[in-house]
Amino acid sequence: MYGRGSVPAPLRATAISMINEAPQEGAGAEARPYINPSIIITEISAITGRVFMSEQNLYLKPNVQLEPLFNRWYAWHHLVAPATAAMNIANSHLKIMKSYIASPQIHANAVKNPAMIGGPFIDYDGRRVDEIKALLEQTTKEQSRMLSLADAIKSLSDMLSREAQGYSLEPLYQKVPEPLKGRVELVYDLNNQPSFRFIERLMYRGPYYDTSSQSAVLSLVNQDYRPFVFSTPRLDSADHVHLNAPFNSEGLDELFKMRTTPGPLGHIKEALAITDEQLERMRPFFTEDESVANVRPDPFEGDGVRVRYYGHACLLIESRDIAILTDPVISYRHDSELFRYTYSDLPEKIDYVLITHSHSDHILFETLLQIRHKIKNIVVPRNNGGSLEDPSLKLALNNTGFANVIEIDELESIEVEGGSITSLPFLGEHADLNIRSKTAHLVTLKGRSIACAADSSNLEPKLYELVQQIVGNVDVLFLGMECDGAPLTWIYGPLLTRPLDRKMDRSRKLSGSDYERGIDIVKRLGCKQVYVYALGQEPWLTYITSIKYTKESKQIVESDKLLEACGSLGVISERLYGSREIVL
Repeated sequence: MYGRGSVPAPLRATAISMINEAPQEGAGAEARPYINPSIIITEISAITGRVFMSEQNLYLKPNVQLEPLFNRWYAWHHLVAPATAAMNIANSHLKIMKSYIASPQIHANAVKNPAMIGGPFIDYDGRRVDEIKALLEQTTKEQSRMLSLADAIKSLSDMLSREAQGYSLEPLYQKVPEPLKGRVELVYDLNNQPSFRFIERLMYRGPYYDTSSQSAVLSLVNQDYRPFVFSTPRLDSADHVHLNAPFNSEGLDELFKMRTTPGPLGHIKEALAITDEQLERMRPFFTEDESVANVRPDPFEGDGVRVRYYGHACLLIESRDIAILTDPVISYRHDSELFRYTYSDLPEKIDYVLITHSHSDHILFETLLQIRHKIKNIVVPRNNGGSLEDPSLKLALNNTGFANVIEIDELESIEVEGGSITSLPFLGEHADLNIRSKTAHLVTLKGRSIACAADSSNLEPKLYELVQQIVGNVDVLFLGMECDGAPLTWIYGPLLTRPLDRKMDRSRKLSGSDYERGIDIVKRLGCKQVYVYALGQEPWLTYITSIKYTKESKQIVESDKLLEACGSLGVISERLYGSREIVL
């Protein structure tokens, strides 16, 4: 490896040759001009200090953070799918920016109040009004097609509500707004309630899916705290490097491969199509120190199954033959008193990534893009087929660079080496909306069965009786108990085409199981071990969950009851936090 400013052997030889051939001081008039040897070495050193630094094999530091952006807003599933992206621009982003411009101090005060974390408040302390104004103007201009699409969606919904009265919908096709013509089907349900569905692949094959709106911001992190990201657009910052790289960029894969396999900066410059100035700003993100690199220390070589808890609903389930990762949300590695598994601890190859549902704390593009090069297959729940509130996870992932995406339906199984992955029905957590993009996963390996139920709520106990009759008893259950969730509008508000009564909104929560529902699942599935997870407690998750519990929080009280009841039944149980390794 070449150090900064050093001269590699070939150029050193050239320099010496030039020096030897140059006439010495005092030579005759017919000789070439005198060349000072020190000048030659200095010039070559200056050049190679830049060029050959680019040719060094360097590692990406483990605390390099990626934030995927859509039009400068933190990107999640609803900002990838075209229709939901349009509705979020029109009914969330523009409104938040206008509110901040009109009353920056209200926003500044709100973000300091713990009770307001997760609210629609821009976290710039009221000091960046001019920049938000500029982004508002840019958004209004550059996203005009998306704003027209949002208007068209609302107009179509209003028209169907007025004019679709149970008679044939055929005459109404001529009234479909222009941005949606040829991209929707008009339908009734069996009770003559009108609706429409998107022909979703067409939505990705036109002006409404523009990858130029996608980008990524890189920075170094040295702490867990990050402000809530969904309400604050990312403005330029001196310690951030903004890359105009769409999510499907292979350059991102090349960058994050360097966490474990060193490479030259020149390769990254070419792969990401960045400027010399951007490359120079990225230099602090790399190191030649192999000891700093993220190298996985201990692949599992046992005869059974190892489960590692990475925080929230992220589990790495391994046998000697296969690695399965659920709902990847992974912390960066930096100095911290709280031990956690990070990107450093992932295997070189992940055979299957399992996604339980489409909420941003379970399908996190920030993590997925960084491990895309490791993933062989992603398993997602099958969706509704074109409804506004339930965009396809498969299409979103396909269009962001993930090739092998497998849709799985309820009680359908995939055979894997040493076992299987089975989709289990998932009720609740979606505020009674007709959303199919949700599933629990039953992983069977080496004769052990592990159910990853995420935020499933036991709304109908008979369901688990019927499931047990098909899959048998479950050895280990991982159950989310976020039993006092946010109201419907917290996620789905921007998609509504007419106002929702406040009382209705607050009655329809994004909630999982409480004690009574949880213990009923445990009993009906005959579980031997139970682990409460997916509570969003870890300090590195606040930026997406906005959750801070106390001992009196309902989620903690209810899960304490569950653990006590499991103990009385002789069932091993624990509420997970930070990290945990379980060998079965």
